[in-house]
Amino acid sequence: MEYKHIPVLLNETIEGLNIKKDGIYVDCTMGGAGHSSEILKRLTTGHLYCFDQDQMVIEKSKKRLEEVGSNFTIIQDNFVNIKSGLENLGITHVDGILYDLGVSSFQLDIPERGFSYQHDAPLDMRMDQTKDFSAYDVVNMYSENELRKVLLEYGEEKFAGLIVKKIIKNRPIETTYQLVEVIKSALPAAVLRKEKHPAKKTFQAIRIEVNKELIVFRKSLMDAFDLLNKNGRICVITFHSLEDRICKHMFKEKCTLDLPHDLPIIPVGYHIDFELVNKKAITASQEELAINNRSHSAKLRVIERINN
Repeated sequence: MEYKHIPVLLNETIEGLNIKKDGIYVDCTMGGAGHSSEILKRLTTGHLYCFDQDQMVIEKSKKRLEEVGSNFTIIQDNFVNIKSGLENLGITHVDGILYDLGVSSFQLDIPERGFSYQHDAPLDMRMDQTKDFSAYDVVNMYSENELRKVLLEYGEEKFAGLIVKKIIKNRPIETTYQLVEVIKSALPAAVLRKEKHPAKKTFQAIRIEVNKELIVFRKSLMDAFDLLNKNGRICVITFHSLEDRICKHMFKEKCTLDLPHDLPIIPVGYHIDFELVNKKAITASQEELAINNRSHSAKLRVIERINN
């Protein structure tokens, strides 16, 4: 199939990274290489390191990057290993890091990957297809309490209890369409009439659980702060409130001195190492919203290291 990747918040992200032509940059979520290729275009003696764990994605995106330049390295690994992955290549500090979170367009658009409720396929949702654990295991092997917790925490699905009871009753569930029909059968008619797809929150929750996305992001972002050179920046694009909440909280922590409130002055040796580049999250323009439906829920936050 012909694959067309439209990167979200592209201009805003490139501006946020404040790219130096001789700098070292990391795209933790290469995906279709939309952002990566634009970073690469702006480098001369600099270098770009791209993380992705999906072999199919890597094969496609490597060709796209080669059309732009040769000063890039693809690391086939989960970005939770950002620090060790770079250290293995002799890189301990970088000038910019990008996270474009969530499932890639490429993965969504291939039916057999089982990410989408719009296509019928085996329940899979693995970003790393070398792993054994899949959406099938979550749906069919988790206890009622475990499954309800996943839907509540990762999908913020208020009908989690009803959906889980139906899932338990209809096991084994093997395909995405089977799961969609089970979800629909659990929901009130008023919910089914709404514009949003009734399976959206449940599919999101299961995907996050399969790939441990929030745990991975939190750990990786902590390491990313340590890797950043002075004046280096981290850009994070999120697509749902759970990721954005983690990013917002961790950015705020880095920009705040943890001192007692009654101190009259800041003691010598204490300083803030980071500052927010944008106080509020950046969202897509009307022009982008008109041409890229996947930009509707996107939020971009940018932070800069101001002290070593």
